[in-house]
Amino acid sequence: MRAAAAKTEAGRLLWRCRRGMKELDVLLERYARRGLAGGSAAETAAFEALLGLPDPQLAAYLLAGETPADPGLSRLLERIRTYVA
Repeated sequence: MRAAAAKTEAGRLLWRCRRGMKELDVLLERYARRGLAGGSAAETAAFEALLGLPDPQLAAYLLAGETPADPGLSRLLERIRTYVA
């Protein structure tokens, strides 16, 4: 039962990674598929919060190198940039 719930959650996160901007789709989906597997529950929660941001803000963070005020998001973005580089 637990494995099924984890698979459902992973599928839901992957669906939320589809943003409509190809660059964001690639970065977010790659991280969701490979990077979150070794992450903590707190990192998954931070990733969900990141996915709640509007596309222009995500693009500013992931593509233009802007840094959010939230230190948790900032650490997650650094991990995503490092992971997908």
